[in-house]
Amino acid sequence: MLRTHTCNDLDIHNIGISVTLAGWVHSRRDHGGIIFIDLRDRYGITQLRFDPESNKKVWKQADELRNEWVIEAKGSVIKRPNDMINKKLNSGEIEIDVDELKVLNRAKTPPFELEEEKIDEIKEELRMEYRYIDLRKKSSIETLIKRHEFISFLRSYLNEKEFIEIETPVLTKSTPEGARDFLVPSRLQAGKFYALPQSPQQYKQLLMLSGVDKYYQIAKCFRDEDTRGDRQPEFTQLDMEMSFVEQDDILKLTEDLFTGAIESVFPDKKFLAKPWPRLNYDEVMLKYGVDKPDLRFGMEIKDLTSLVKGCKFKVFADTVERGNVVRALCAPKSALKLSRSQINGLTEHVKKFGAKGLAYIIVEKGGLKSPIVKFLGSELAKKIVREVEAKEGDIIFFGADTKAIVCESLGNLRIKLGQKLNLIDEDLIALAFIVDCPLFEERLENEHYAPAHHMFTAPKDEDLKLLDTDPGKARSYQYDIVANGFEVGGGSIRIHDKKTQEKIFDLIGFNEERKKQFKHFLRAFEYGAPPHGGIAPGIDRMLMVLMNKSSIRDVMAFPKTGDGRDLMMDAPNEIEKKQLDELHLKIK
Repeated sequence: MLRTHTCNDLDIHNIGISVTLAGWVHSRRDHGGIIFIDLRDRYGITQLRFDPESNKKVWKQADELRNEWVIEAKGSVIKRPNDMINKKLNSGEIEIDVDELKVLNRAKTPPFELEEEKIDEIKEELRMEYRYIDLRKKSSIETLIKRHEFISFLRSYLNEKEFIEIETPVLTKSTPEGARDFLVPSRLQAGKFYALPQSPQQYKQLLMLSGVDKYYQIAKCFRDEDTRGDRQPEFTQLDMEMSFVEQDDILKLTEDLFTGAIESVFPDKKFLAKPWPRLNYDEVMLKYGVDKPDLRFGMEIKDLTSLVKGCKFKVFADTVERGNVVRALCAPKSALKLSRSQINGLTEHVKKFGAKGLAYIIVEKGGLKSPIVKFLGSELAKKIVREVEAKEGDIIFFGADTKAIVCESLGNLRIKLGQKLNLIDEDLIALAFIVDCPLFEERLENEHYAPAHHMFTAPKDEDLKLLDTDPGKARSYQYDIVANGFEVGGGSIRIHDKKTQEKIFDLIGFNEERKKQFKHFLRAFEYGAPPHGGIAPGIDRMLMVLMNKSSIRDVMAFPKTGDGRDLMMDAPNEIEKKQLDELHLKIK
């Protein structure tokens, strides 16, 4: 080994011993002729001391050192003077009196400084282009270590529960399952393509049919879709599947697993509630407007549709007459915190989600202030105030449109207000399960249905008959995990009956040609399929939430940009004509 210790090993108990350290020059200081070098490795920082009086040759070598040079230093551990002790470092009471120095590699001046406090000043694209330098930061290393510890806990827990870790193929078959596939052309099978897996969904179900019983893997998934803060072209999930289980079994195990992982790796996190709440989908959509609510603060949406039916305010009355909804959100103590221009900004915000505007009432000491009160009438306005439990200093915001638009606009307004009014405790982790989800999202123009989760999700037993009468009302055994306003996982009890699976294929509009793409899957059901189900929590999203990061890019070692590029590797890139010819491809 080139080193006897790391840069976080040594302290006052090691004074007098000879050591060899190796790492990067983090900083260099010259104090009256004596040169001090902060040597950095993954573990920490140790100060090196070069005194021209004791070793002129080594001092001259040290005088040439610059930041990010890689060096090896041999010397003795000595105590620092009391006025030079650094209590922020584990090695802050000692330094190394260097008597031998070797430069292992020189470095160009880095494109940006590695000081943590200056990182926000650096453009993200530059950091991603030089990601191997960006990862040298203490915060980056700590993030990777936390990720490792978190995944290690998941593995250990599941191994103890007799799960088997099984790797499923990365080169697989393209089937219509939702998002767009990444395709890989085959050289040996001209004109045919593999697909990278959007998830190991079919494989894990086939493993249950194989009698595996309990499966998991830390799975790479690929989806060719537009990126955003919580989405990347490739991501990692904990994929789990179990046989002979019911929904409650999976939810209990998942909660126990992730509660344990969080308490072990993030002990400073406070849980909003234990056990995790199990929330009905319809109630969640009414109260929070979105199916992934941030539960760290209240501010629930109230339905006023019946209350304002036939009222004198034409906007509300016409909305109800058309069969749509009127709902309200009461922002506590916001009247003094939100200026008129900020309210105008909130109006523009809800327009992004289809709302035509944003009516509001300010509750003041002397009464109500709003242009719509004169149309509502004072009596109805007071009833609304009572219904939403508004108090002096509150502002009531309204949404009046289709249920979908009102849910999305008020749901996103609620999040924006929670941020603006400082209602969110960053130390809280609010985890919950969303259950009783619809089997289908909506009826499509072609008289077919779109799966709310995926086409392998089982309908609730009591709703099976609705598949023949009113499929749009059928509920499913789908369940999602939400955390602080993000969906961090989802799963379901799966269909294990061939006839039911074929019925779902019919309802979503699969013709015989499309059904052929799943013939391997349907054939397997003919040979004895056990009841089974699973869940796939997203590791990247969960860690993003737990570490209060703004993007999953911040918890990945080598992420892609917003438009799916790897700036460090310059990918995707053009390939040679010879390669295209081998794959029987032409660029159009």
